[in-house]
Amino acid sequence: MSEHIRQAGERDAPAVAELLHRAYEPIRALRLSWPAAKASVEDVRTNIVRNECYVLERDGAVAATLTHSLGGEVRDATGLPFVKWFAVEPLLQGSGIGSRLMEWVERSVLLGKHRAPAVTLATAERHPWLVAMYRRRGYETVLTYDPGNGDGQMHLMRKILDIDLYRRYILTNPDDIAAKYERTRPAP
Repeated sequence: MSEHIRQAGERDAPAVAELLHRAYEPIRALRLSWPAAKASVEDVRTNIVRNECYVLERDGAVAATLTHSLGGEVRDATGLPFVKWFAVEPLLQGSGIGSRLMEWVERSVLLGKHRAPAVTLATAERHPWLVAMYRRRGYETVLTYDPGNGDGQMHLMRKILDIDLYRRYILTNPDDIAAKYERTRPAP
C-alpha cells in the first residue's frame, strides 16, 4: 500500500468532488449548509484554482483532501490561515490517513512554506463528533458564533503550530480574535 500527498490540480476535480460527496453525506443528513457538502465538480475545480487544495492518494486513488483557503472566510476575525473542505474516504475513516494529511499540511505547508504561527478552522457544534475530534488534534475554540443560516452555533477553532511565532503574532496583531482570546482566556 503506497501513500502520497501532493497539491491537487484541476484534473483532480472529479475525484475530489466524488470524495467530498461520499464523505459529507453525514453533513447533508444533519442539514448543515456547508459548501463542501454540495460541491459540484466545477465548485471543486474553482476551489483548487483559488486555494491550496491537497490530496492524500492511497494506491493512486484520492483517499483524503484538505484545503488551505486563500480566500476571506475568516479574514474579518483573524489573519491566521484557515483550512476547510477536509474529507476522508468513508471506508478509510479511522485509519489515520486524515490525521496524516492534516499534520502534513499543518507542518509542511502552513508552518514550513508559509511560516504560519497557527491555523484555524470552523465546525458546527451540532455535529456529533467534529468539535471533539479537532480538540483531540490540539485545536481550541476561540470564538463561537451563529452565522444565521440554520447551522446553529459554529466554533472557530485555532491550533498553535509554533509557540514563539504565535506569541509574536498576537503581540503585533492585538485586534486579531486569537489575541483577544489569549487576553481573556481563563488561567490554567
